[in-house]
Amino acid sequence: MAKKKRKSNQSRVSFRKRHQGRVRDSDLTRQFHVGDAESLADAVKNERVSGKGDLTRKRTVVGVQAGAPASADDPQSHDSLLIGGRVLRAHGLRNTVLADDGRTFECSIRQVLKSLSIDGRGTVVAGDRIQFRAESETTGMIEFVAPRHGIISRQSRGQQHIIAANVDHLLIVTSAAEPTIKPALIDRFLLSAEQCGLNPVVIINKCDLVDPASLQPILGVYASLGYRVLLTSADRGTNIDYLKELLRGKQTALSGQSGVGKSSLLNAVEPGLALSVSEVSKDNQKGRHTTTTSTLIPLQGENAGWVFDTPGIRQFQLWDITAEEVAGLMPDLRPHVGECRYANCLHLSEDDCGVKNAVADGRIDARRYDSYCHLLEDDLLL
Repeated sequence: MAKKKRKSNQSRVSFRKRHQGRVRDSDLTRQFHVGDAESLADAVKNERVSGKGDLTRKRTVVGVQAGAPASADDPQSHDSLLIGGRVLRAHGLRNTVLADDGRTFECSIRQVLKSLSIDGRGTVVAGDRIQFRAESETTGMIEFVAPRHGIISRQSRGQQHIIAANVDHLLIVTSAAEPTIKPALIDRFLLSAEQCGLNPVVIINKCDLVDPASLQPILGVYASLGYRVLLTSADRGTNIDYLKELLRGKQTALSGQSGVGKSSLLNAVEPGLALSVSEVSKDNQKGRHTTTTSTLIPLQGENAGWVFDTPGIRQFQLWDITAEEVAGLMPDLRPHVGECRYANCLHLSEDDCGVKNAVADGRIDARRYDSYCHLLEDDLLL
């Protein structure tokens, strides 16, 4: 017998365990008593045991593509009433969506999307391309989420916390002072950029607060690795025009610790944004979290680009990177990994280590190696 063909808009998808419905009874015969004719008449006599219907964690769902979610750009959508757009802000149950025609909607998420068995927190995040059904002039229901690329994420309570999706470039923003520059945090962001295939750019803001000559050693290290480094000052407008050109035509994320001036830089690029900013604490040199959730901001002008204003992160825990992979994601350590005596060398205390020999010979910057050691010992080898 020919296998029945499933409709094009149907898909077999996996659900979270808590949404699996009822489970198979351990002993069906215990439910019935001899002589209880009414109960026997109501019993299910042809219940399948091959993983169909209520006896499986999979369901056949109309309008949901789990393995390959329908793209919001797909012109062959089965439903002409769906509107394409992108998520500007995802906060709780409400999602701000900018439709392709320029209208803004507050959208909920279809329940079946929230029940799908997916990894990580958040069914919908800022930057997602989606399709939704308009329920009024200002509200809608998200029906489709397109496949993602360029995901920026961190670890939060053992789960993947996606900060932004569909990112083209990552601007790693730090500050020369107030708070002081933290190269170890920059290195963590660079590792994530390498893993996600993003083009990272290191932005050192507040360069007017220090002597630029004091920044030359760290600038030289990152420049020698092939990373672009840009000195900026939001207060004095230093290199703001260059930053505008860097953002043009791209969907760019700004990441960095609180207080480095991410929102101030965006205000300088586009004064009409009027993003909230605050001063750094004089006691502990830490910034306040003025940005509490990721927001995708469309810049004004033709092909001006899009930017993510992301929350400040004081401790960035890497997601889905093992200790053995770190050296391979660092371009200065990578060439020397093959010189180690042991294939599983972590380059910490092993003998005949090519990476340690390169550090001793000055071929690898000692500060970068120190950052590598702290990352493994503090986060990945616990």
